[in-house]
Amino acid sequence: MKDEYDFSHAKRGAVASSKGKTRITIMLDDVVIEAARALAESEGYGYQTAINNTLRRVLLTDQSKIAESDTVGHLKKGITHSELKTLEKKLSEALREIHRVMEPEARP
Repeated sequence: MKDEYDFSHAKRGAVASSKGKTRITIMLDDVVIEAARALAESEGYGYQTAINNTLRRVLLTDQSKIAESDTVGHLKKGITHSELKTLEKKLSEALREIHRVMEPEARP
């Protein structure tokens, strides 16, 4: 080890910068994170990559194609917050059950 180091040309910031990407902090629903982690695990990459790919596909898709499938992704009018939370809980339980059944050692 040297007695002294020259930091006169050093720069602050990330050690390994990512060109074309920006680090942010974002709050997401627990069910979104769980779904992203499940997708990432099944596909073999990180959950942040799964979220990025999903957002990229939705946000950068031609809007006219989205308009053609106007029934996809819409909630019925008048759905309450508690109904949505109940649905999220049921979907999360169903996802856990699917994963349990699909495990190699699972028994019926």
